[in-house]
Amino acid sequence: MVDILLIQPPIADFYHTAKRTIPYGLASIAAAASLKGFSVAIFDAVATSKSRVITPPGEMDDLVSFYGRADQSPFALFHHYRHYGYSLEHIGRQVKRSGAFLVGIASLFTAYSDVALAVARMAKTSLPDCTVVLGGHHPTALPAAVMAEPAVDLVLRGEGEAGLPALAATLKSDRDLAGVPGIVFRNPDGSLHVSEPALCRDPDQLPVPAFQLIRRKFYQRSGRDSIVVTAGRGCPLKCSYCATGAKSWMGFRKRSVDAVLREIRAASAGRRVGFVDFEDENLTMDRQWFLELMEGVRDIFGDSSPELRAMNGLFPPTLTEAVVRAMKMAGFKTLNLSLGSADAGQLKRFNRPDVRDAFDRALDYAEREGLSAVGYIIVGAPDQNPLSSVDDLLFLARRNVLAGVSVFYPAPGSADYERCRDLGLLPASFACMRSTALPIDQRTSRTDSVTLLRLGRMLNFMKHLMAAGVPIPQPAPVGNHVDPSPDRQQVGLKLLAAFLWDGGIRGAEPDGTVYGHRVSANLCRRFLAGLNEDSIP
Repeated sequence: MVDILLIQPPIADFYHTAKRTIPYGLASIAAAASLKGFSVAIFDAVATSKSRVITPPGEMDDLVSFYGRADQSPFALFHHYRHYGYSLEHIGRQVKRSGAFLVGIASLFTAYSDVALAVARMAKTSLPDCTVVLGGHHPTALPAAVMAEPAVDLVLRGEGEAGLPALAATLKSDRDLAGVPGIVFRNPDGSLHVSEPALCRDPDQLPVPAFQLIRRKFYQRSGRDSIVVTAGRGCPLKCSYCATGAKSWMGFRKRSVDAVLREIRAASAGRRVGFVDFEDENLTMDRQWFLELMEGVRDIFGDSSPELRAMNGLFPPTLTEAVVRAMKMAGFKTLNLSLGSADAGQLKRFNRPDVRDAFDRALDYAEREGLSAVGYIIVGAPDQNPLSSVDDLLFLARRNVLAGVSVFYPAPGSADYERCRDLGLLPASFACMRSTALPIDQRTSRTDSVTLLRLGRMLNFMKHLMAAGVPIPQPAPVGNHVDPSPDRQQVGLKLLAAFLWDGGIRGAEPDGTVYGHRVSANLCRRFLAGLNEDSIP
């Protein structure tokens, strides 16, 4: 029996990346609530190898034309839609067993909000007397949509470390809810009381997250722990597609180096750590601060440094030769570089600076230090020209960097979300506000977006071949069947040769049946023409 049960819901999607779902935020909230004398447990409904194929929501039916056939080639995207994690019934049993008076449910991404609401309904059914509260980005941005669900008693907007302990204390003392930071509740007349998002004014004062409540074994890689750290909150940039930039309620707040290192020491004490991901939106903006952080990380781990990563992306202008060298010495092996686009008009729409020169400098520094790099572009945004996105891929093709293609989705709270709403471009349901659902069908069509994804896979396959010393195949036609017994690379070589022959992107089913993917012939021609003009390093 505990006072507070915090739940990370399961995930329904075409894929799941476990290392991105460590419930760091819930552990931080749990520590803050424990400090106020409450007993807290975390039930991580994703922390299991259990998954099952399920039927996608009806509004995704048209994705069958893109993902409906299995593909054993290196150019495969997605196929089955799955429920990753424990069943709702199992979650209900855990809620009932907890006896908690307060059940907090994380709802981070709008696309997964339907699952979070299903968990809320199950929690209320299993423990009718508990108070169900939802928090995270989605309830913060769209509280009315969440409160439309009767099973949700309350919403906490903003940072849960500030709101949830105060809410628990208020419920225990039967005080007025209006005093709780970030609170949203129903007034007697049915209207909503909506508070401004709660902020932790001084993140350095937060306790170390309750890492002991995380099922850390599930998130291990090769028997070594994975750690998530947030060294700061928000971002000083004003990118149109982002909901956590300088114009958001979050602002930009860096933690002190000492506070971040204290947290890393606590997370790694007595553990074999193999991977540390800094989930910051802009980790390297303050170079001197970052250099001190890297020096501190080296002091903690010594010669047994884990791999470090900044998976949300690095802003190239912040990367100097000294910064990249310090990253290498501390344990970075790959730089995730945010390019956005190389097109001036698109950069203006994104409200982003042109970072091409800084991008090239960062690649040069990375090569000197023996680091690999991934360059990320965004495709499929409102009014984005798909031909310029092909040119972005060709920009990456000419450099020693892998291509990361991110399909735009409208993030509530961002300027582009409002723009999509005004233009009537928002998907019919929240479930489709994800990259895998190809949400925007406008100047860049959905077929264009999926073509760009596949071209990115094809480009990376070619780069992989060249790095391994395998020559790019000569253009050649392919029949209706390939031998499925060789390894995936051999299948890919035959399908790549066929693409170079006629510009068609094909897949291969498990029995070797070859079929054509639904793609834009125009974009494929543009890509092929660019490859003929430029070599791939």
